[in-house]
Parts: sequence; C-alpha cells; structure tokens
Amino acid sequence: MKLKLHHINLATENVDRMNDFYRSILGLDKKTEGLPVLQKNKGYGGDVSFVTDGDIQMHLAQKDVHAGFNSGQFVNPVSHGHIAYRTDDLDTFIAHLEEHGIRYSDWGHQAVEGWRQIFFYDPDGNVIEVHEVTEN
Repeated sequence: MKLKLHHINLATENVDRMNDFYRSILGLDKKTEGLPVLQKNKGYGGDVSFVTDGDIQMHLAQKDVHAGFNSGQFVNPVSHGHIAYRTDDLDTFIAHLEEHGIRYSDWGHQAVEGWRQIFFYDPDGNVIEVHEVTEN
C-alpha cells in the first residue's frame, strides 16, 4: 500500500477568482489532461477548476456545506477543503485505518467516476482523502 500526494482541494465561494489568482499570481497551469469526471448528481454539484504545478494538482472547488448531508456521508470534503493521496491498494489502507480505530466515510464512486474515495479526519479535524483509480 503506497500513498502519493495527488492534490490539494481548496473550498471557495468564488471558483473563478481562485482560478485567476493561482494561475496569474503563482503561475500554475490549467490542468486539462487526466481530469476526474465529477458525478454532479450524487451529492455534490459544485464547480471545480483544476490547476497544477506540473506535479501536484490543486482542485479549486465551490464550497458546499451541505455536500455531506446530500450524499449521506459524515465527512464533507468540500466544506473547508482537504488534502488527497492516491494509493494502489485502498482496501489495505482501509484495513490499516480500522486497525487504528479511525472512522472514515466511504464515498465509493459517488463524487468522481473511476475513483474510489474515502475521507477521514486527522486529529485536528482536517479532512484527508485517499483514493484509488478503479473500474466502476
């Protein structure tokens, strides 16, 4: 089970303003290839802009404090943003969390087509995503 930093998600009230800032001030590029396909009818329908430094993506997501309720999940990854890691073995990672008594929300493919995602909190309440690219 290997984890690799994949993206940082920032929740915002104004996706266009954030996109302009990160592209013009920090010089990040608009990400156009290998983007996730959002499942906008399954609990989160917000806009998202994707930018990158060439290695790590940033997902600039429209803030939605109700996405957890709308999707039936107790962890809401778009109320305040999150940090995301990609793994090649999500089941082993889930077993690792369970061994340590860490509760998580299994979003499955609910938010992104082709990504099986879980979300959980660190000790200070920051949201962490771990996902695996899978077949639906």
